[in-house]
Amino acid sequence: MDYVTLNNGVKMPILGFGVYQIPKEETKQAVLDAINVGYRSIDTAQSYFNEEEVGEAIEESNVPREDLFITTKVWIDNYGYDNCKKSIYESLNKLNLDYIDLVLLHQPFADYYGAYKALEDLYKEGKIRAIGVSNFYPDRITDICLFGRNIKPSINQVEVNPFNAQFDAQKNMEDLGVQISAWAPFGEGRNNMFTNETLVNIGKKYNKSAAQVILRWLIQRKVVVLCKSTHLQRIKENFDVFDFELSDEDMNVIKKLNKEDSLFFNHQDPEMVKWFDKMVEVRRN
Repeated sequence: MDYVTLNNGVKMPILGFGVYQIPKEETKQAVLDAINVGYRSIDTAQSYFNEEEVGEAIEESNVPREDLFITTKVWIDNYGYDNCKKSIYESLNKLNLDYIDLVLLHQPFADYYGAYKALEDLYKEGKIRAIGVSNFYPDRITDICLFGRNIKPSINQVEVNPFNAQFDAQKNMEDLGVQISAWAPFGEGRNNMFTNETLVNIGKKYNKSAAQVILRWLIQRKVVVLCKSTHLQRIKENFDVFDFELSDEDMNVIKKLNKEDSLFFNHQDPEMVKWFDKMVEVRRN
């Protein structure tokens, strides 16, 4: 496993296991499988509604707590100072942990200034080892780095995949001292990503799948990457990306696939903001 060092000196595995859209009844086993395969970074969120199952897997695993890196995210309706702080204690309880390695603000809406101040205070109290944000566009991450904090965000987790490579956003984060992290590295298979001729042909050179090529491409770009599966064989395959290295030529060929557009949504679209609100409300009820 390779690691990145965050701007506060905390080390984080560059490859992690995400549990977005994994049903509650399948989450515990999926996380146990991932830990047994070798993953040490597990990424969940309040809005995934499976923090408790992640906590059960952590408790049942034979891996010492200090060897695991656990991330969760605060949802929009828990923003504001008091609500955010209360929600993180609830997450600690659900995860059955004394501390969380990384807590992110999940979306760039509502009172994220107040919520971020709560993250800062819990960081100072030792309840969180690193703090950050998710889905913050270049203007928003620059805003919170320059004007909204006493402690700079360690991470900004955004969509990154071959069709939405985020090169300019990554450069901006590097200039700010913020580590980029990728959700949806496979784009959930959209645009036929797993059968893309370029990725498949590069994979054949290394006896690897298109998915493994994507993960390796991100790792070589120093992007912290999260991948998800409930199938043990695929969990193993996604972890098996540290025994080869893409050539500079292959890296550049993949770079040309970039369309500079999200495969999912635009956070600056008012209708999409409304969708975020209703999506979690429906799942919560």
